Amino acid sequence: MMSPVKATESMPLDEQDNDSVLAKLGPGLITGAADDDPSGIATYSQAGAQFGFNMLWTILLTYPLMCGIQIVSARIGRVSGHGLATNIARHYPKALLYFIIGSLLVANCINIGADLAAMGEATKLLLGGQAKWYAIVFGIASVLLQVFIPYQSYVRVLKWLTLALLAYVATVFVVRIPWGEVVVSTFVPQISLKPKYITTIVAVFGTTISPYLFFWQASQEVEELRAKPNETALLKAPSQAIRSMKRINIDTFIGMGFSNMVAFCIMLTTAATLHMHGHTDIQSSAQAASALKPIAGEFAFLLFSLGIIGTGLLAIPVLAGSSAYAIAGSFKWKNSLEHKPADARGFYAVIAISTVIGVILSLSNVDPIKALFWSAVINGIISVPVMVIMMLMAAKPEVMGQFVISRRLKALGWLATAMMAIAVLAMFFTL
Repeated sequence: MMSPVKATESMPLDEQDNDSVLAKLGPGLITGAADDDPSGIATYSQAGAQFGFNMLWTILLTYPLMCGIQIVSARIGRVSGHGLATNIARHYPKALLYFIIGSLLVANCINIGADLAAMGEATKLLLGGQAKWYAIVFGIASVLLQVFIPYQSYVRVLKWLTLALLAYVATVFVVRIPWGEVVVSTFVPQISLKPKYITTIVAVFGTTISPYLFFWQASQEVEELRAKPNETALLKAPSQAIRSMKRINIDTFIGMGFSNMVAFCIMLTTAATLHMHGHTDIQSSAQAASALKPIAGEFAFLLFSLGIIGTGLLAIPVLAGSSAYAIAGSFKWKNSLEHKPADARGFYAVIAISTVIGVILSLSNVDPIKALFWSAVINGIISVPVMVIMMLMAAKPEVMGQFVISRRLKALGWLATAMMAIAVLAMFFTL
């Protein structure tokens, strides 16, 4: 059989690749930005507040791992023309599929609830009033946008929402940073084997490498095919391979780079302010924003709070959408944000129900930190088997045809899987 590199390089392009870099950004950018949701912001804030600059190295480590595994998920979608759930259903036992999908749905609902609660608290900090009403409004708005705005229009909304993450980059420039200490701590960190330090490393890994991101990006590649009449799954149109693979790589490298840059800035800001002033016990992203106000000033507080709201508006559709794609793909329902509600009732019902469950959780007396903890545990349980299955599928000619992944991408993907497995084992050990 022809090697994947030779097979791709020998194929003529069906059209000249004149797209700008901005035009190439889409599924990867949105996926990366959605990774920095309010729950992720809380994790990065906790890491910075508790351990200062000595946790910054984790962001550098996770970047190549994120890129590798997300490129694998994107290629599965682009090559096969189907999302992860459909491919798993075709090639693996139903029991395994239902376990993964059920766990994903539970984790996503908990995550949605935690994100809505954080958005409500952040809005309360800015405007006053009651956080629960803001959470309800955000939940309803998210459902309505996904259900009634066609994919091509909605994806443009999501792209613009990624700009909300720049608030965290901006905060770096309004607080005093000891850059010499930052460089040393980033590249020569003082690593500890204490349980709290290990647990925080696991939390950072679990936040940056999450199953819902795999399902979302693969499904968004399929959405791109449906939205562009000239695009077809590579198994049927191999001449599109070079351009498509290049676009996926650029999109994913930039998207994950953007995600990790923002995570780095959040951790850096909280380390330079909260940690240095003795505020080491941060329980939520809203608490981090509130604690910043007397230390870093009104502007830093405003940027941090607005970032929580903006990233939540981006992340909730991704969380609910990934659940909908997974369940609809498992049961062979129509699944596309381009479909009208009447044509994909089951798909949109999952989006609505999972968001409503999230709203209910955000209004309940459930401790948000415990909710995030159990969400991380569930994500950890399913992330490793999902990554293993993805890597196996990406190397299968039955799934990928002549576009099985290269040795280099295979090595990076399996390294990411192994690192995630180690993180999960560490998580259970520290329990």
